[in-house]
Parts: sequence; C-alpha cells; structure tokens
Amino acid sequence: MKHKDGKPGNRRDKETRVVPLTILLVVLCGLSFYLGGIFCSKKNFELRDLKNVAEAVSAPKESAVAPLHSRTVSFPECSLDYQDYTPCTDPQRWKKYGTHRLTFMERHCPPAYERKECLVPPPDGYKSPIRWPKSRDECWYRNVPYDWINKQKSNQNWLRKQGEKFLFPGGGTMFPNGVSAYVDMMQDLIPGMKDGTVRTAIDTGCGVASWGGDLLDRGVLTVSLAPRDNHEAQVQFALERGIPAILGIISTQRLPFPSNSFDMAHCSRCLIPWTEFGGIYLLEISRILRPGGFWVLSGPPVNYQRRWRGWNTTIEEQKSDYDNLQKLLTSICFKLYNKEGDIAVWQKSTNSSCYSKLSKPEAYPPKCDDSLEPNSAWYTPLRPCVVVPNPNLKKLALNSIPKWPERLSFPPERLSEIFGGSASAFKHDDSKWKVRVKHYKKLLPALGTDAIRNAMDMNTVYGGFAAAVINDPLWIMNIVSSYGANTLSVVYDRGLIGTYHDWCEAFSTYPRTYDLLHLDGLFTAESHRCDMKFVLLEMDRILRPNGYAIIRESSYFVDAITSIAKGMRWGCRKEATEYSVEKEKILVCQKKLWYSSSSSQT
Repeated sequence: MKHKDGKPGNRRDKETRVVPLTILLVVLCGLSFYLGGIFCSKKNFELRDLKNVAEAVSAPKESAVAPLHSRTVSFPECSLDYQDYTPCTDPQRWKKYGTHRLTFMERHCPPAYERKECLVPPPDGYKSPIRWPKSRDECWYRNVPYDWINKQKSNQNWLRKQGEKFLFPGGGTMFPNGVSAYVDMMQDLIPGMKDGTVRTAIDTGCGVASWGGDLLDRGVLTVSLAPRDNHEAQVQFALERGIPAILGIISTQRLPFPSNSFDMAHCSRCLIPWTEFGGIYLLEISRILRPGGFWVLSGPPVNYQRRWRGWNTTIEEQKSDYDNLQKLLTSICFKLYNKEGDIAVWQKSTNSSCYSKLSKPEAYPPKCDDSLEPNSAWYTPLRPCVVVPNPNLKKLALNSIPKWPERLSFPPERLSEIFGGSASAFKHDDSKWKVRVKHYKKLLPALGTDAIRNAMDMNTVYGGFAAAVINDPLWIMNIVSSYGANTLSVVYDRGLIGTYHDWCEAFSTYPRTYDLLHLDGLFTAESHRCDMKFVLLEMDRILRPNGYAIIRESSYFVDAITSIAKGMRWGCRKEATEYSVEKEKILVCQKKLWYSSSSSQT
C-alpha cells in the first residue's frame, strides 16, 4: 500500500487494524439479523406490498411523469359569446397591448389562471360544412355569420350572401376580372408556376384566400395568412372553404416558419408598409423565401402611373414609394424579374457574391450576425438585418431542388442540419407512414374521402403522414414543436406546408376549422411541460363537429385520454396498431355535434 504521497506504508499499522474490523463485522451481522427478525414478524406485513413494489420497479418509463387524471370528468359549455374564441388573438385583450406596428394583433396568450375550461359552442344554426371541392365556391352563412366583408367590399366580389349561403365569386381588390384571370397573368410572368418548380407559397393579407384556393388546382400549396382584424373572419372563411390558412401578422415577431422555405410570397394590396421601419417587414419575407424564390406584389406602388388617382395620393408620392421599394429590394439581393400591368415580380438572388457584400461595414441593411439562428421563429423578434442563405447548402435554391412531385420523396439536403437526420432515416420514416396510413384507413374509412378536407398532423417529424395521403382530397398542416427537433425546413423542402407551435398554448386558428387531428406520441413527449387537459380542450376547440381525431399514444396515457374525451362529448374507441404492439394504442375519436343549451336549435 502507498500513501497519497507515494511512500510505502507501515505493515504493523495494517496488522493492528485487522482485529477491530473483524469485531465490527460480527456486530453488524448480528444487528442486521435481529432487525430482520423484527421486520419479518410484523403482523401487518402483506404479500401484496411486495407486488406493489415490483410493479413500481417495472413500471414504464413514462411513470416518472405525473399521469393524466383518469377519473370521470365533464366540462361545461362556454357561453355563446365564445363561439369564435381565439385565445391567443382575442380582441377582448387587445387594449392591454400597444398599437405600435399593430403589436396588439400578434399572439398574446392568456395566463394559466385565465384559461377557459369549457367547450366552445357552434353558432346557432351551424351545419356540417359543405364538402370539397364545392366548398371552395360556397359555405353556409350560419357557420361564419359575419356580413362586414359582404357589405364593405361588395363592389370587389370577395363574397356575396345569397339565401342561406355565402358565395365566393373569386373577386378581389386587384383582380376585378376574377382570381383565375389574375393567376393566369401571374403564370405568364413566372413560368415556373406551370412546371412544378414553384410548389409552396405564402399569401400575406389573404382576404378570403381566393388566390390560394385557385392555386390548388395548379399544383401550388399556399399558406394564407391574415390577422384577426376589422375584416371579420378572413381566416375562418378560408378554412370553411377548405383552403389552408392561419391567423398571423408581420409586426414585431418573426412569422412561425423556417428560413429559406417558401418558393413564392404574394401580396395583393395587403397594405403592409414594406419600406417603413428600415424595411423590416420585407426583410422577414426575404428570410422565409428560398434563394431563387419569387416575391409578387400587386397594388401600391406598382403601376402608380395609372393607379395613383384611386389611391388618394399624388403621382410624386407613389413614384417615390416605388423607387424606395426598388432600392430596398436591390440592397437585399432581389432583382426585378418581370412586370406587367398591376403585377410586379422580384426574385431572390442565388448569387453568393451579392450576399458577401452585405458583410461590409457600410452595407445597409447589414447581414445578420451568426448569433441569430435563422430558423428560430417562435416569439423571436424581427431584426433589421438580412438572413443570408447558408453557403454550405448547395441544393437550397429553387432551381437546385427537384420539381414537384419528385421533391416529395427526395431526401432534402437540410437533413444534415438535424441531429440523427439522414437519407436512410428519411426513407424509413416514409415507408413507416405508408404502412400506418394504410392501417388508419381501415380504422377510419372516412380518411381518403371528401368527408375530410382540413387536416393537421400535430407533431410531425419529416411530414411522413402528409406525404402518405398526398393523393387524397385533403391537405395537412404539419406542426413542428417549438421545443423539439427543428425539422420544419425539411417539410418545406419536400413541398409540404406547416408551422411551428407550442401545444402548451392555443393554436392560431378559429374554432371548428379542422376535420381531422392526428398526433403521434404527443402526450408522451409533452406531458412534462403541458397540462394535457388543456391540450385536449384546444383540440376540441379547433375540431369541427363530427370531425375526427386519430390519437396514437402509449398505453400509459390512452385510458386517461379516453376519460377526458368522454367529458368533451367525444366518442372514442381503442384500436391496436398495425403491428399490434401492446405498449402503443390508437384512439379513433369523433366529436359530436351539439348546440348550446341557450341556442334556439336545442
């Protein structure tokens, strides 16, 4: 033996310690035998206690998390005043927030103690929505009973009330000849819209989403975006029609999308002040638009030479606005691509030499520094700088990725930016979801028919569920957790759409806007952060009456979810997975149509 200083120890010291250690060992053995005898002789000892201990040890990993309550629950009805309740964009709360750059219209979710634990009722007279594709042209008036647009925009043919229905003639401020004629002209300006080059688009200030609706038949999938403002229920009209849309506004926060994702962005007289505040709104469009992507503007100040009289301004002011816009776009590496009549198209550069100039001290707007994560877009402030495309990604530009539909199955280059992401993992995910969807359609025959149009995958990875149903008459809003692996860029590279979200909060949509909600292990993944009762209540809020939920979850959660679902007036049945794995089950649920007890329908 050696001391810590490395010198040899005294052997006699070692020998003198042997006797006390032996005595101590004998004493401890005797004491343990005595205590063991006392313990075993206790009359209240029962074998079932051993069983409970064994079960606790062998419990599934999820048992470390407090389980959902499995007791019977029931939820009261919200009052009819909440029939169009949007918790995080609630006009009743606007006065609490500033008016600077319309901050009050952004997401402001209520604190936990103000959350509603009630079921949002449908409007009096609500009917099951008209099915796609007929719904694109008409919807029931009582489902979205708002006349503001009909009265204020009647000369522009956004919509028209006729009997029990709203009709959508396809009009708009900048397309008096109808949206189809407008898009025809746009396709002439952008040939890539015809051959699958352009697949994903965003429409800022979408109105009732007629532009996005027309593009669906042309193979372009659009996210229509509008705030909840005095144009009552724009996004609600869009979703009632079966057109993808979310509530949102470019204000002080980034839009909830990855950088370099959309192939095209569009603004038709959306009245966004593009050149104000250092061009910060246009910088956000630049961030989410992929290199080679197109920005389309119709309305002021385009075609000011002919239109200025109708814009309550002077030709000099409009010329100045146009010159400033062109200067700003040039400074952030956009070039005028094409222009005709009221439509102007700019293209985001793919030239790395242009972006390298933004690093110079005199450049304005400057290049964003490396500390700003380009894909961070959940409550991330807008900043007056340019997000430059990653020069290491050689296949990010619009002309470098496969055309639609080939790009759906092609492993995107940005897989390399995701932990564990690879072409083999991507292909395995695709194969897995094809098998799963085949099984889902046996469990829910409505999937794949016109009974389901608006669908959401509440926690996707690569968009595998959406890819597996791509030939069905529905669209999928793919949700990637703001706290999980950032895979949404891969979803967009595939030609699919989606958004970031945190399910501890309400989603940016109106009530009764989705026919199908699908989730895969969401409760297992998020129960440590979110109260699952409120997640289920949010699912109830956004699900249409008679709509469906496919809940794929660990067996640990299934019974508790069923209990809460019953309290929300859902009917659920438990089913096995496609491989009958015991630790995982599928709940197939349907939300019942009911009316408020104060409604004349009851």
